[in-house]
Amino acid sequence: MLEAILPAVACVAGLGLLCAVILVAAAKFMAVRENKLEKELRACLPGVNCGACGYTGCDGYARALSDGTEKQTNLCIPGADAVSKQISEALGVAFQNTVEQVAAVHCCGDCEHAMQKASYSGVQTCSGAKMLYGGQQACTYGCLGKGDCAAICPYDAIYLEKGIAHVHTPKCVGCGLCVKTCPNQIITLIPDVKREVIACSNKEPGVVVRGKCTNGCIACRKCEKECPTDAITVEENLARIDYDKCIACGKCAAVCPVGCILSADRSGSHRFSEA
Repeated sequence: MLEAILPAVACVAGLGLLCAVILVAAAKFMAVRENKLEKELRACLPGVNCGACGYTGCDGYARALSDGTEKQTNLCIPGADAVSKQISEALGVAFQNTVEQVAAVHCCGDCEHAMQKASYSGVQTCSGAKMLYGGQQACTYGCLGKGDCAAICPYDAIYLEKGIAHVHTPKCVGCGLCVKTCPNQIITLIPDVKREVIACSNKEPGVVVRGKCTNGCIACRKCEKECPTDAITVEENLARIDYDKCIACGKCAAVCPVGCILSADRSGSHRFSEA
């Protein structure tokens, strides 16, 4: 009986030993060598994986820096100057300053100033509301008010008040996730040293806008005429700010008759700057 079992046991043991040898050989010859520089660079990054750097995430940015395909060390907006400095030191290159940014909502059509065309009771998301005739607001350019941006913000920097989104800039790190999420594309990133924001996105004629939102831009051009640096122009019935020219003087906000140019301290905390 034992003599009949031994060949089978030996066969199984032999197969096991063969498999073990194959696995050891595969682990040795097929192993992916660890890129120590990439690992060091990845440790410098905050791990937000927001894509603000232009890559799919922190891993992608670290890999591009380590293999030399990316030369800019200041692409991590949430990490700000501190992260750029660490990356520069790891690569042995000159420090590159990061332009810190914060999110800005280009709509001030809250429930006290914007008209509604219908009562919406569908899926309570901005993307869902937009699919049904552009939402319940008469203005289809503005904030849909369902909080998709607030839901995706990892730092609770966005909140809803009176039916529209607002940014609490001390919490904002400029990751841009809200920008990508907003179906009406009314959120942008601006340098946090700037104060003025055009809080309207409606491109319809002023008389039409006025009938939908009393806070909407009516393209009167007063801001354009008042700006001392020609930073504001009215295009497609909507005022726009060229932040490369803007000196944050606040004169445009002072003359806006409908109050759709908001001026405030927008400096964010950029919490990773202490990293």
